[in-house]
Amino acid sequence: MPSTPLDRQLVSVKPLTVPTTGRSAPLQVKVTAPVEGEKLPIIVFSHGNAWSMDGYEPLVDRWAAAGFAVVQPTHLDSRRNRIGFDDPRFASIWRMRIADLHAILDHLGDIFDQVSSLPARADHNRIAIVGHSWGAQTTGALLGARVLDAADTPGENFSHPAVKAGALIAATGAGDSLTPFAVEHLPFMRPDYSTMSMPALVIAGGKDQSAMSTRGPDWFTDAYHLSPPPKRLFSIADGEHTLGGIAGEAVNETTDEDPARVALVADTVSAYLLDILGLDATPWQALKKQATDSSGTFTINTK
Repeated sequence: MPSTPLDRQLVSVKPLTVPTTGRSAPLQVKVTAPVEGEKLPIIVFSHGNAWSMDGYEPLVDRWAAAGFAVVQPTHLDSRRNRIGFDDPRFASIWRMRIADLHAILDHLGDIFDQVSSLPARADHNRIAIVGHSWGAQTTGALLGARVLDAADTPGENFSHPAVKAGALIAATGAGDSLTPFAVEHLPFMRPDYSTMSMPALVIAGGKDQSAMSTRGPDWFTDAYHLSPPPKRLFSIADGEHTLGGIAGEAVNETTDEDPARVALVADTVSAYLLDILGLDATPWQALKKQATDSSGTFTINTK
């Protein structure tokens, strides 16, 4: 698949404050979009644990270059907020993350009004949500997944009517194999994907071994296998949890640094969303051919 041209001029505006209630710190977001272009589809992106709106630039810039307007919040678990496992607020952060995305979706018009020329160019009928790691579980909730309690009872439905599709990158798997540490500190890491009915792309690395699960890398494919169609699974054989370094260049937690892999992840999300949102099927068809020719470097499954 041809790479997205990165010489397209982009504009980023931050911080923009989004109205919220019951939050111990203001909800701030960053908006990135191409300087030119009309009817831009929208991505709301949920970062992984401890990150912020200032991370994931290698993904966000490629999405904007592909014609998307991207909104990135800073969730409460960001390092800059210094909320650790022993903080009484930590137990409810997973809910606040979901509330953050709802607040953004409910105030998109107000957010874009603060970015010159963007209000007239954003397509509010084509909104997708994307997340990485903890952000992927957060994203899944807005696509219809629920959280099981200790008695395996599904929690409330957090889906949002504005969302048309999503992409889950290195998403939390089922909670029946959590390590003792995860059970104690991350009990919400028990997603029920059986109700995640919205169209979604799941991206997983074949060498992503989580410290939170006793299972192997297949744990990160549960969002695909345990959810109803329509779904697509994009598997990268040698990918680890940051899939080449999607959070940023030379980031300490990256264990498989590979700029080409990062570009592949970014362009796969763009291709999927352009296809599923009814804008352009050509990039996805090209990606499918590339997967066939890759000798197993990456694969695509569909249901």
